[in-house]
Amino acid sequence: MGGIAAIAKAAGHRVTGCDANVYPPMSTQLEAQGIELTVGYGADQTALNPDVWVIGNVVSRGKPLMESILDRGDRYVSGPQWLAENALFGRRVLAIAGTHGKTTTTSMLAWILEDAGLNPGFLIGGVPINFGVSARAGTHGDFVIEADEYDTAFFDKRSKMVHYRPQVAVLNNIEFDHADIFLDLAAIETQFHHFVRTIPGSGKLIVNGADPAIDRVLARGCWSSVERFGVADGWNASAVGPGRFEVFNRGRLAGLLRWELQGEHNLQNALAAIAAAHAAGVDPARAVESLAGFKGVRRRMELRGTVAGVAVWDDFAHHPTAIATTVSGLRNQVGSARILAVLEPRSSTMRAPSPARRSAIGDSPAVPPVDDLWCLPYRFTPRSIAHVGRNTLSARNRSGLPGAPGAAAWRRPAGHGGQTVVQGRETLGVVRWCRAKGWEEGFLGNEP
Repeated sequence: MGGIAAIAKAAGHRVTGCDANVYPPMSTQLEAQGIELTVGYGADQTALNPDVWVIGNVVSRGKPLMESILDRGDRYVSGPQWLAENALFGRRVLAIAGTHGKTTTTSMLAWILEDAGLNPGFLIGGVPINFGVSARAGTHGDFVIEADEYDTAFFDKRSKMVHYRPQVAVLNNIEFDHADIFLDLAAIETQFHHFVRTIPGSGKLIVNGADPAIDRVLARGCWSSVERFGVADGWNASAVGPGRFEVFNRGRLAGLLRWELQGEHNLQNALAAIAAAHAAGVDPARAVESLAGFKGVRRRMELRGTVAGVAVWDDFAHHPTAIATTVSGLRNQVGSARILAVLEPRSSTMRAPSPARRSAIGDSPAVPPVDDLWCLPYRFTPRSIAHVGRNTLSARNRSGLPGAPGAAAWRRPAGHGGQTVVQGRETLGVVRWCRAKGWEEGFLGNEP
């Protein structure tokens, strides 16, 4: 919503906004653009008498401002609808969809087009370091957008991505996510097929060729041409040295990629971005060269600093697969160096609130290849594990992290190296994994 506000401001509108909590970096980004911010959803804000209220999906019935808007009969639309009607209509839209990698791939594509002199508009769910902002209107006919499968608003339960009507669309991957609104993977696949239905016959779909869920979606109907990446008969890459990859399309060399980004997942993101840029008219060799200058996205394995030889990385991953993939990339980079990870399992998928949704996640562990893992609790009730023994942890580990009361802790039995995992109770993947391995359960933090 902050990005939409920035685009509306650039279009000449007076824009104000409100949220329950307003904090950096989005708050500072909006204030720098002269956008007025209000904390809370008080009904007194109706005194603004705007031409239209643009409603985000965090707003629900019962909030005083929303109730007043409805009672007054004011005009209101969702954020995606406003964007589609006022910023995307008449432009060539390039949309990046998928469970993982949307923000990074969208940022890569926007940077490739920018480096090619096309000055695209974009709306991204993060801040690309190359741009320093998450959104801009742009002056060219192209608009690059991160196409989210989460629902649009309390009054429009379709996925946001169905509003955007792209001419070029990327499907990075499809996996179970958003356990608060989707029952299972099949429900998510249906939303992605609705998205596929909006792409014209003259458009292009660029898809992960190794993802069976995407295959199932396309099997339900596809009316556009399709290119695949991550497979031998499509866009693929092979390592020729540290940070160096040869990029191919159907066996033909497209260029040599040199960069410092970590992980196989980022290489796949790059292939998708190169293919999408090619669909927009950028020569693949030029796209590959552009990615050498791509600096990444804030909070996507962002190096925050190094103190006394300890590097501190910040990453937004909040899905078991994304966490494991991200840290695996770091492990490949640092080798046997010690990795200490801190995880806050806030997402609904990590907390898996219902048995049906838990079964959709399965037993795949969210435990990445780290030496120590602390999981901060989220909406955690210490009383729920009051029966657990309190003496299974060493004194060092009982201290936990500052300001992190009430976390369940998991420890390897004696003789297994003493590796410790500290875990919020509701992070299902880790809990199941630890129990299956015979790890001992304990308690850490404030005593119940």
